[in-house]
Amino acid sequence: MERTLVLVKPDAIKRGIIGEVITRFERAGLKIISAKMLMPDEDHYHHHYETIGKVATRRGDEVYRKNTEFMMSGPVLALVLEGIEAVSLVRKMVGSTEPKAALPGTIRGDFAHMTIAHANSTGKGLPNIVHASADEKEAKLEIKHWFKPEELYGYKSAHEHLTIATDK
Repeated sequence: MERTLVLVKPDAIKRGIIGEVITRFERAGLKIISAKMLMPDEDHYHHHYETIGKVATRRGDEVYRKNTEFMMSGPVLALVLEGIEAVSLVRKMVGSTEPKAALPGTIRGDFAHMTIAHANSTGKGLPNIVHASADEKEAKLEIKHWFKPEELYGYKSAHEHLTIATDK
């Protein structure tokens, strides 16, 4: 089973759509093996977005700064999801980083609408509901950064119990 990190961003929390976001992941068969709400400081986000994600390196200091300020504007809900090809499944479910380009039916396509150009014109970060790990390597680094090993819980879901019972 593969694991991935999802951050439910401050805009989703302020809008009261955490449950909608989580429900979509659970309905797709992903299992939540850890969750916690927190309000990280700039050092924590620097490690996440630059040391791991290379945002400033790839997209410039201004994008990094606006994104970090946006993320520090409220709490986030950090989740570790587990499932078959969890990283690619979550990426498909959340949709394009640019909400305008995200297809209907994706989390960003259904719940976000601001464009990158508009966010840039206002000098603010892009409210796009969730962060999702880009690939399996990044997921492992991000999970290690956000969660201690003892905060990750293994258990069998109801679906796994049914599958095991019928396979015999």
